[in-house]
Amino acid sequence: MSDTESDVTRLLKEWNIGNPQALERLMPLVFDHVRDLAARALAHEPPDHTLQPTALVNEVYLRLTGRRTVQWKNREQFFGFLADLMRRILVDHARRHQAAKRGGGNAIRVPLDQMEVPAAPSPDLPALHDALKTLETIDPRRCRIVELKFFIGLTNEETGRVLGVSVKTIERQWRAAKAWLHLELSRTEREGEQ
Repeated sequence: MSDTESDVTRLLKEWNIGNPQALERLMPLVFDHVRDLAARALAHEPPDHTLQPTALVNEVYLRLTGRRTVQWKNREQFFGFLADLMRRILVDHARRHQAAKRGGGNAIRVPLDQMEVPAAPSPDLPALHDALKTLETIDPRRCRIVELKFFIGLTNEETGRVLGVSVKTIERQWRAAKAWLHLELSRTEREGEQ
């Protein structure tokens, strides 16, 4: 374990016992890694996304400062929690953006021939978030795999280390999670069209 990793672990333990300064000392040590996670999380967003990696890290930090009781067992659990937190921030951002796109009560009508066609579809994050909440009740590990792989782009090996399982297990459960999500999102999309 490197000195930085042991410092991170020590500061997480200090934060566990209620030392509020531990977070302030922890963030500079993990900032680059958390920013990389944020960049991976934003890789699935359209190119014109208004949230940038540093802004996402800042939002994560603001939400972390509000946490008074934490129980981090290790740094992997901490980074897994950050993946979940980033997902929730991106979902909140997408919901606000979708509401604004629909006019937020101030919609302006544009003739169909003047509308711009989006370059590439991006996932419907609110629908994905809702599907993940359902998946979490059915299979929490598969939900975590999706969060870690899709939202922050961890490899199978990294995901296996975070969750403490083999790469083969990650590969198998990732395939199953993607299949389940495809079916669930297709079902909710059909229901929305009715």
